[in-house]
This record gives sequence, C-alpha cells and structure tokens, in this order.
Amino acid sequence: MAYIRITEDNIDKEHICCAMSNKKSDKKKEWLKDRFQDGLVFYRSEERGKCFIEYMPAEVAWHPLDADGYMHINCLWVSGALKGHGYSNDLLNKCIADAKAQGRKGLCVLSSARKKGFLADPKYLRHKGFMVADESDVGIQLWYLPFDDAAEPPQFKECARHPHVSETGPLLYYSDQCPFTYYWVPRLAKAAEEHGIAMNIIKIDSCEAAQSAPTPVTNFTLFMNGEFKTHEILSEKKLLALCQKESAGGSL
Repeated sequence: MAYIRITEDNIDKEHICCAMSNKKSDKKKEWLKDRFQDGLVFYRSEERGKCFIEYMPAEVAWHPLDADGYMHINCLWVSGALKGHGYSNDLLNKCIADAKAQGRKGLCVLSSARKKGFLADPKYLRHKGFMVADESDVGIQLWYLPFDDAAEPPQFKECARHPHVSETGPLLYYSDQCPFTYYWVPRLAKAAEEHGIAMNIIKIDSCEAAQSAPTPVTNFTLFMNGEFKTHEILSEKKLLALCQKESAGGSL
C-alpha cells in the first residue's frame, strides 16, 4: 500500500481520519497545522484514511512526559478490515526510520496492560519489542522501544503518574488533538446543563498546559470529585450514567 505524508502544503485538501467527516475534523487539522513546526509527522494510507500514524518529538508532545530524546507516537491506527496485512508495521517502520535519522533514543507511546480505547494496543507493542517504562496510578502506561539497551527509559511527570484534582463534581479536560472531542464535548456540555449538572470543562490549548495537566491522557479525561474516572471519550448517556452513580453515592 502507498502512503501519503500530510503536510502544511496538502492538509487542506487531504482527509486525515476515516472516522470523521472533513468538517468534523477541522479543529484537528488546525491543531496539526500548528504542530508541523514542532516536528510532527502524519502519514496515512493512500486509500482514504484507512490507516495512519502520527508522531512528534517527545519534548513537545501534548502529554506530561519526561522523555527527552524520544519520539512520541500520538496515534497508530489501522481499520479492522485492513488488519493483518502488515500496514501497522509499514507505518511504525516509517516512524522508526525518522527517529533514527534524527538521532533519537527510541520511541514511546501511551498504552495499558490490557487493550483500552484510544490507547495503543499492548499486544502489538509487545510483539514489536516495546516495554513498559512507567505506569500511572490509574493503569495508563508509558511504553517504549529503545534503540540502545543503555537508553534511559522515559517517564511520566508526577502530575501524570498520580492523576488527581481538588475540585468536586465532574471536571473534564480535553484538547483538539483528537478529532472526536470536537463532536462530543459540546454535546456533553449541553447534556450536563440540561440535567442541572455543574460540570467544569477545561480545554488544553498549549503544549505547556498539556505537559502540566493532572492526567497522563490530555486528549480527554473526566474526573469526578477529584478522582480520575476515564480517558475514553463518552457519549451523553454514559456521562449521565456516571453522574447518576456518583449522585446515588452522595458525592454530587
């Protein structure tokens, strides 16, 4: 399969994610445009958005990491119909080649012990030689693939390793790094308002804010009464169910 590199020159006319329409991915495209100058690379299959990889130097990644010298994979995704044909390997190999050409120590990526939505597949990572470098209190792990056995493993910053906030009630952090937040966050805000739920929503709009956020996953994280609840983007129904459960326990 042939692959297209998305750049400042072609991003306005190219599709970037097969799960979202072009209109719904506008915010994501704007986010990408601002990251190209930081060294972000985005490859997708020539066949419309069926698989892609997005990566950038870990020093400017939008997650709280101490991973200087590593290349961070923001996302590696292949649609179900195309799995098992080596396309993930193709894309990963492009990232490895770029990282080595830049003299990087290796790669790092967010995952978990068991497969979770919006995180890299640990089974695939293990197969490709990745190892767990660090783990947060909520089970989000930082995996890495060193190019030299002597390379110091990357780590989460303390705010990511121990995610917690002091605020009561539901608190949502999100960024435009994931195109799904453009669709779901306004709907969650509307549902909360309609049901009288005082939910605070904080948009992460800079690398500095992302790297100091109280969560290992800055694309989307919901806290409830100070505790990390989920990094997986919720529907209105799931949000209301979580709030109802907290309310039943006397917490809201």
